[in-house]
Amino acid sequence: MQLAANQLSAHLAKGLRSLYTVHGDEPLLVQEAADAIRATARAQGYTERTVHTVAGAHFDWSEVLASGGSLSLFADKQLIEIRVPSGKPGKDGSQVLQQIAASAEGNDSTLTLVVLPRLDGMTLKGAWFAALDSYGVTVKVDPVERKALPQWIAHRLQQQGQRVAAGEEGQRTLQFFADRVEGNLLAAHQEIQKLALLHPAGELSFEQVESAVLNVARYDAFKLAEAVLGGQTLRVQRMLDGLQAEGEAAVLVHWSLAEDIRTLNRIRSAMDAGRPLPMALRENRVWGVKEKLMERALPLIPPAQLAQWLQDAHTVDGIVKGLKQPDWPADPWDALHRMALRVANACALK
Repeated sequence: MQLAANQLSAHLAKGLRSLYTVHGDEPLLVQEAADAIRATARAQGYTERTVHTVAGAHFDWSEVLASGGSLSLFADKQLIEIRVPSGKPGKDGSQVLQQIAASAEGNDSTLTLVVLPRLDGMTLKGAWFAALDSYGVTVKVDPVERKALPQWIAHRLQQQGQRVAAGEEGQRTLQFFADRVEGNLLAAHQEIQKLALLHPAGELSFEQVESAVLNVARYDAFKLAEAVLGGQTLRVQRMLDGLQAEGEAAVLVHWSLAEDIRTLNRIRSAMDAGRPLPMALRENRVWGVKEKLMERALPLIPPAQLAQWLQDAHTVDGIVKGLKQPDWPADPWDALHRMALRVANACALK
């Protein structure tokens, strides 16, 4: 049984199952989902808790099996938590997890909670994960995308009795807040909690938020590429400055941007050869947010412009590797700014 993270509370209110798997790459939301399961379990008499963290290829899985079959003299019910930070339990772990899943059905004395990072498509199709999903409840924790972050912040403020002003002023406040914490949801949570300590329940002004919220944003080179394709020029500049300040390698940032340009060119070539756009996107393994962005921009980008972007990518590749190029800035980050903004400006007009 699969659940989204926002469905978990309603599910737990109806009763506990004996096996839960929580997986995702947003630590705050994974922690909150696991905490909700633990709290419900404690309330229902699961007073004993054992935690196993799978570290390395030589982890002793027999300890996990043994703990499932033993209860202390002082507890009628127990919670066994299995954390697999790598998301790769190995051959022995795969067999044990399948055994645990099969034995969980109808087990009223032991609740098993498996905590995993975000899993790739191949792992999700593996026998051990299929068993966990078949016999228990799997909770997929998705990250909060940038466009949804202001609303997420507003909801969290509302939970602690606070809100921003209505209308344009409030939206400006939420956008400011989102800009300062982008990519760092745990820090966003902490800044929201700080506002509860600094100010009473009620409406928060822009000035109150501005003075309280630190600049704790973290940027991702791959999210930068999405901002470029979305034509978000101001965000692109802010993210490039942030990546440089964080010490990100210019080579990695260039690769992320150049790979999208090459993908655009391959899809354009496929379309020119008669391939429908949806088919060309699938063949180039483009999905999710980028699929929508490329689907919007591709039909309107002239082939000559794509050819120029490819040349720009080639030129900047040399600059980030230490070569000087005529008519281009010698500084790799200045060159990346020029390259990214050319694409973003073009996409913003579409």
